[in-house]
Amino acid sequence: MLQITNQRTIFSSLAIISFSAIGFALYLEKEMGLLPCPLCMTQRGLIFLIGFIAFFASLHNPQGWVMKSYWTICAILSLLGASVAARHIWLQNLPEDLVPACGPSLEYMLETLPFSETLQIILMGDGNCAEIVWTFAGFTIPEQTLGLFLLLGLICIWQLLRKIKSQ
Repeated sequence: MLQITNQRTIFSSLAIISFSAIGFALYLEKEMGLLPCPLCMTQRGLIFLIGFIAFFASLHNPQGWVMKSYWTICAILSLLGASVAARHIWLQNLPEDLVPACGPSLEYMLETLPFSETLQIILMGDGNCAEIVWTFAGFTIPEQTLGLFLLLGLICIWQLLRKIKSQ
């Protein structure tokens, strides 16, 4: 049975998965014309951060507590992303009369509002976030993203908990 023990390989795989998800999101935006809402942009940013950290870690090839730090950061970002995706799914499943009103665009908020207020508005979501614009196999984009964050988080937690054989 094949055992994956090389940390560099696992970090590289995490980066490839993350950047592939970003590529798919850009395909949905540019080729299919699906404009992302603020929560979608937040999820993209978190996936990109996980991919960037994993890519950097694969280049760095750390050992000991530094390696554990990379896995911990990726796990925290994955759990944060899962909570944003869960919020997004919750908004999409609200009855129509309870959906929040649509807000200004992300670009406008970043230009005019303080960052802390923009972040609060983004995490609350708005009417744009409640719209279901595309599904695959019966799952909405946020549901698929939640699955991705859970997968990435489980890989990170598994890496944190398992014993690494000395190489």
